[in-house]
Amino acid sequence: MSVRILIVDDEAVARRRVRRLLAADSDIAVVGECADGASALKAIARDRPDIVFLDVQMPELDGFEVVRSVPPADLPGIVFVTAFDRYALQAFDVHAIDYLLKPYTRERFRLALSRVRERLARRGADDRMTALLDHLSATRRYPTRVAVRSADHFVVVDWSDVDWVEAADNYVKLHVGAKEYLLRDTLAAIEKQLDPNRFARIHRSAIVQLDRVAELHSATHGDFDVLLRGGTRLTLSRTWGERVQRAFRLKANV
Repeated sequence: MSVRILIVDDEAVARRRVRRLLAADSDIAVVGECADGASALKAIARDRPDIVFLDVQMPELDGFEVVRSVPPADLPGIVFVTAFDRYALQAFDVHAIDYLLKPYTRERFRLALSRVRERLARRGADDRMTALLDHLSATRRYPTRVAVRSADHFVVVDWSDVDWVEAADNYVKLHVGAKEYLLRDTLAAIEKQLDPNRFARIHRSAIVQLDRVAELHSATHGDFDVLLRGGTRLTLSRTWGERVQRAFRLKANV
């Protein structure tokens, strides 16, 4: 069975070198290359690599943010590749298989590949991988950023900057101040990804960041009008009303 590998580095020369060094092994299948963290997240979800050779310093999303953004159960083995030694401790804190410091020799690369094979051979009983999944689940349960396509590039949006999320057919619309971004996903799926202590579903077509709510006004049939700090007025339907009111009662008791 072949080992499926994804190469992620913002430098084309670095990606080509990893690919050349892997070419000598007939059981290696390079499933793709990415030049940035946002593309890497999509490739990991789509191609399901066994191993990712992952650069640390990249535009927008760095290597550690990529690791933390992947659901723990879907996280492949990680070999960090970087020109900076200061990230080594952090790399092993997230139980990376290896840490290749550029410029590395062919022999050092072969050692990393040997460690990859050892990891895959004992994947089922690897306590460190289990610890990695537990660690990521406990410390970074909810993503802090999302990459949104805008024309021919991606924009990285901090969830802390999002005022509210609106259902829009097969997309959701992220409202960030005066800006709007479309993300291809369902509102139900987005709701599961967001921290319930910060975000709440208020309507079948809307999620708000609770810190953005300025006023609640009683409306008809048990609904409420929700006024956000930026002036947007939304409807809090009776279906989700108790949950939102409970969140604000808890805030008042802190």
